[in-house]
Parts: sequence; structure tokens; C-alpha cells
Amino acid sequence: MADAGEALRTLGALHSAIAHDSAEKHVAGEALYIDDLPEPAGLLHLYVGQSGRAHARVTRLDLTAVRAAPGVVCVLTAADVPGRNDIGPVQNDEPLLPEGVVRFVGQPLFAVAAESLPKARAAAALAVVEYEDLPPLLTIEAAQAADSLIEDSQVMRLGDAHAAIAAAPHALSGRLAIGGQDHFYLEGQVALVVPGEDGDLHVWSSTQNPTETQHLIARCLGLRDNAVVVEVRRMGGGFGGKETQSVHYAALAALAAQKTGRPAKVRLDRDDDMAMTGKRHAFVTDWQVGFGDDGVLAGAALELASRCGHSADLSIAINDRAMFHSDNAYALQAAEIVSHRLRTNTVSDTAFRGFGGPQGMMGIERAMDAIALNLGKDPLDVRLANLYGVSGDETPYGQTVTDAVTFEIMTELEVSCDYRARRKAVAAWNADNSILKRGLALTPVKFGISFTANHLNQAGALVHVYTDGSIHLNHGGTEMGQGLNIKVAQVVAHEFQVPLGTVKISATRTDKVPNTSATAASSGSDLNGMAAQAAARIIKDRLVAFAAREFGCKPDEVVFGPDGVLAGATSLSFTELVRRAYFDRVSLSATGYYRTPEIHYDRARHQGRPFYYFAYGAACSEVVIDTLTGENKVTRVDILHDCGRSLNPAVDAGQIEGGFIQGMGWLTTEELVFDDHGALRTHAPSTYKIPTASDRPDAFNLALWSGENREATIHRSKAVGEPPLMLAISVFSALTDAVASAADHRVMPNLDAPATPERILAAVEDVRRRAADV
Repeated sequence: MADAGEALRTLGALHSAIAHDSAEKHVAGEALYIDDLPEPAGLLHLYVGQSGRAHARVTRLDLTAVRAAPGVVCVLTAADVPGRNDIGPVQNDEPLLPEGVVRFVGQPLFAVAAESLPKARAAAALAVVEYEDLPPLLTIEAAQAADSLIEDSQVMRLGDAHAAIAAAPHALSGRLAIGGQDHFYLEGQVALVVPGEDGDLHVWSSTQNPTETQHLIARCLGLRDNAVVVEVRRMGGGFGGKETQSVHYAALAALAAQKTGRPAKVRLDRDDDMAMTGKRHAFVTDWQVGFGDDGVLAGAALELASRCGHSADLSIAINDRAMFHSDNAYALQAAEIVSHRLRTNTVSDTAFRGFGGPQGMMGIERAMDAIALNLGKDPLDVRLANLYGVSGDETPYGQTVTDAVTFEIMTELEVSCDYRARRKAVAAWNADNSILKRGLALTPVKFGISFTANHLNQAGALVHVYTDGSIHLNHGGTEMGQGLNIKVAQVVAHEFQVPLGTVKISATRTDKVPNTSATAASSGSDLNGMAAQAAARIIKDRLVAFAAREFGCKPDEVVFGPDGVLAGATSLSFTELVRRAYFDRVSLSATGYYRTPEIHYDRARHQGRPFYYFAYGAACSEVVIDTLTGENKVTRVDILHDCGRSLNPAVDAGQIEGGFIQGMGWLTTEELVFDDHGALRTHAPSTYKIPTASDRPDAFNLALWSGENREATIHRSKAVGEPPLMLAISVFSALTDAVASAADHRVMPNLDAPATPERILAAVEDVRRRAADV
């Protein structure tokens, strides 16, 4: 790979493996994040006082000693909110600060603004809070028993699943519990707000959604949207945890700035961040399948129940996407998918890479493993027989799958990773070893690309060309380490055929590109790349028209190339053409806009085409477990992933590797533990274990599948942010295979996620006990 300096000089940069635009700054520690910005004079630091109860009425909140503490300038409660005390992004059910009733342990109860963070923290500890406890609902089971829902349960159907299951030669059922996951971004929640003239506010927020942050701050503070500017240069990770959850802290800082007229900053430490912010939704999936002797599904019924937390947040869309992806890559023939969205007295769960898709896929993948064990078949053969394009093409929500390439990807990976020979080697190893057992699994991913809320599938961009030939680029997407900015810059440089270093990437700001969607749903490059291309082409068309007039040639005779611009018989540099156009009073600035075509969805019927296209991939994982301790390790991974015609193979490869490891952590080591009072006990790296370098498989083989998007996306590329995470389901299936081998594959393991050593050990003991009774 070229180094970053060389990349900035590269011509024809599109589809090239080019380093992230901030790579050198990241390594050197020179990339500026919000906490690195020079602190303005008079800055106030906020500390947030939290609820100590999961569900209670606050009978006394005495902040007298807090207000009198050294260095305290103001203390904020619900009474200080001048506008609407609500930051709910969809439903109006989440107060900025509670009014009388608290609904989860860690809920922001009040905020202290002081001259320093230590003083704010010390003052907050002086608060006197008394509660009248109310019955809490902490688990999926408790919420189901109480019929506590954020909306009515949803049902999606294709044919008559239960009749098909009943008529099938074979039927199986089971239950799978799937844990949540903390985002554990390197940069925690942070915001800096500086007041300006006329009550205006300039907000630096570590957010994936500047426009929503702008709107909700304005709503809370009783301002118009145009009084609030939100700016994001980069985040130190987001993964969905800064799509809505960042608003809370930006709004509190904005409230302090408005109330005092002084700059205000809030920065959560790791423990507080983990206690106060939402997670990936925990699910329980009940599944039933009917199938033939060949393992082909006749019908499937899946019932999903998720813990949503105390407010709706984005749970409606997240659970919808779980339903959409309950088929994963398999044609279900007849299907019924039921989804229960449960309101609990826990932190409001939120977007997380995959947005419900990973949880949705887990049930059908468990069913595939169970069918194979029941029939004595190789799980890969059962999977291949049920794929879209092999067994059918209609989804349970009525979209026809026209671009299925899963069979090609899986069979290519099967050969390249030597799956069949390794399957035999694993069986031989397990026959000879009673303590260490190996497992192997090759699983697919089919992931729909588009926001399921149709109005979000739009984007804008702003491009300026200056008279020295340099280009300024701004778009509505946000950079969180995923390489969005370098990809969009490559698109613009390609349009003008100039060196990539000609394009200046600038911070996302709501006063440059308005009304943007969150950088989420794997749509950042698709939407913002197309919008930036549209803006560049508007300027390019103006330059072409000018050059045709100026040099007496036809517009199609004006050609932009790596060596400059050819206008008929005249050759000149890009800079010279721009300079001449300026003196002829040609506008060199344009906004671009894009909306995703052809998508539609009737949510009342759960039918339509919610996705513009699908991204595909497959992974083969090999694991080893210790049947005496439950300890386990992933020893080898082989991945073949579909990025379409990749805009930047180096960036995409990094996303695939990182997404896989993050998914592996979700399914193996990252366990969220809440106590009986609703308090999160795993709220620090000492108790919550994300994968480390030592957890990376020793053999990690990655290849991009050679193909392009059949739909007219930006240069026929495909989204790559979320789909790779679900490749890690192969690890969970491989662990299940290893556990089953402890009883010679006579019974199906009851292994829940995450597959911690404790769960693996319990599952081994369980299969051996049940196998003895067979």
C-alpha cells in the first residue's frame, strides 16, 4: 500500500488501495478530536449526576449543597429546560432530564457545571436524592410477562409457515438467547459548545448525526434550527453508539452554555459512558423449521423478542431490520416472523453495527446447524441447498432477490480454504482427542443496503473549486475512522482527473450541508459519494461549456485527463482552465444531491422493496475448545467478501477485518451483566472484555470477491461498514460444532451467545448428559 504522502500525489486514485486520509495523524497522535481542541476562556466542565434506581419516583432532590460547592457555576435540572424536555428521536418518550420518575440505573438526573471537572464531580456527590421504588422490569421475560411493549408486536408472513412445517417430513425447534454489546468506542461521548451572538450556539459533538443533534438541541432549548451549528471533523469510533446517544450530552452542554453565556464541555469517563449509554439489543429467538430429507426448508417460524430499554430510541427500525434479516441468505419458502419490542427499566438500547441484522440472522443459522446434525449432513451442504438463487428468490417481505451471488462466493471460498479436507481433519482430531475439541463452520451473509426509513435515503454535498485549482469538499457524512472521507475525496478527484491531494476534506457542518441523514446503515459512501459526484459534475459541466466556447470546439471534445484538459486542439492544465473560467464569471461552486432510487415499503403490511441491493460475503472459521474449562480460541479464519467494485480496497479490507473481530467479540467474550437491581456490573475494561490483539486468529485470510454492483451505485461499489460483522456468526457456529463433537454429534448443543468459557463448559456438560440418555 502506498503511504499517505504518496497517496496524496496519486492520479487516477479511484479503486486504488490508498491509506486513510488521517492515517499518519492517527499513528502520530496528531489527529484532533474534540478533547484535543484548545479550551476557550471561561470554559465550564459538566459532570452528570445519575439515578441510582432502575424505576422509582424521586421524592426528594436536594441540590443546595451542590450549588454551594466550590467552583460550581450552575446546576441543571428538568426545570431549567426552556423548550421541550425531550430528546426522543422517534417517539417523545425520553426526557433530557427526568421530571419526577427515573427509569434506569445511570439515567442523567441533573448536571453540574463548574470551573473544572474535579470540582463538578465533587459537587455532584453532595446531592441528596431520595426515592420511592417502583417495580422494575429488567429482563425480556419480565417485560413479556407484563406485556410491556414500545409498540404492538409485528408480524411478517410468506405463505403459511405453520402448515408447511406440519406437512414437512422433519421438524425441529429451539430457543437461542443472544446478548447485547457495548460499543466501546475509543473516544467516549464528548461535546463542546460555544455561545455566539444572538443566542446562537456552535456545537462540536462526537456524533454520527449532526442534523439530528442540531434539531434536538434546538427543540430542547426553544431555538430555531438555524441558531445551532453542529460540527464534526472526526470521531474516535461510533459503531452506532453516537447516532442518537450523543445528543444527550451535547444538549446538556448546550443548555449550560445558553444558561450561563459561557462555553461548556462534557466528556464522560469510561465507567459513566458504559452505564449511561445504550447497547446492542439483547434478543431471545424461538425458532421452528420443517424440512425434507435433503435438508431443504419447507417452512420456518421465528419469534424474536428484544430488550429495548426504557425508551423507544431507534428500536422500532432496529427490530424491523432484525425481521428483514431473519432469512439471512436462505429462501424460506414459507415463513412467519414475529417481533416483540419490549420496554424495560434498563438503559435505552440503540443502533449498533448491523442495526438488528446480526441478531435476526442468528436464529436461522442455529436452525441450519440443527438440521445438519439431525440429518447427519455437512452443515455447508444444508446451507448451500437453501440459498437464494438456488432454492428460491422471494423474501418474507416481498422483495425479489435478483442479485444473489452467495452460492458463487461460498463455493469459491469452500475451495480456496480447503473446507472439505479440513472438515475431515477436524473429525479425525476430535476422534483422537477427548479434551481439546475442534469445530469448523462456513456461513454466509446477505445484508440489505438502505435505510429502512425511506426519507433517510438522501444526501447532500458541497464542492468549491478555487482559482489555484484546489478543491474544497464538504458532505453530510461523518468520519468515525471508517474511511468515508477518503473515499468521497477519491470520487471528486476522479471526476476532475486531478491528484487526490488537490481535494481538501473538511469537517461536516450543518451550516454547509443541511438536513443530512446519520452516517449509518452502511450508506455513507453510497449516499455521500453520489451527492459529491453530482456536485462535481455540475461544476465540470460548466467548465466543459466554457471550454467549448473559449476554444471553439464541441462539448464532447473537452476531455479531462491525468495530464490536464484537452479542448479540441488546445491542451491546458486544470488550474489554467479554472482560472480562465473564473475571469469569464463561471460559477465554480455547486451543491449536489442524491436520493436512492427504486425503494419503497409498506410497513403496515410489511411488504415492499426496502433495500436497493444486497451485500454478500462468506467466512469459514475454525476453533478449538477445552472441554475441561470452556476456554476457546479461533485458530483460523478465511473470508471472501463482496464489496462490488471497491472504491478503496485497502479501506474496505480494514473494515472487513475490524467488523469480523468486533462480531467475534460480541459472540464470544463481550458479556453485559446487569444485577438484580438493574445496575450494569460490567462497566469497565476490567470486567467487560473486548477482543485484543491476542484474540486475532493466527491465520486470517481475506479476499475481496471479484464482481461489481448490478445496481447503479457510486462506481458500482457496495457498502462495507456493517455486513462484515455478521461473518463472525461462523465463529459461533464453529463453537457449536466443537461442543457437539464432545458428544459425537448425537445431540444439538444449547449454546447461547456470547459463548463465554462458562457457557461453553456448561454446554459441553449438557450435551454429554443428554447424549448418555439417547
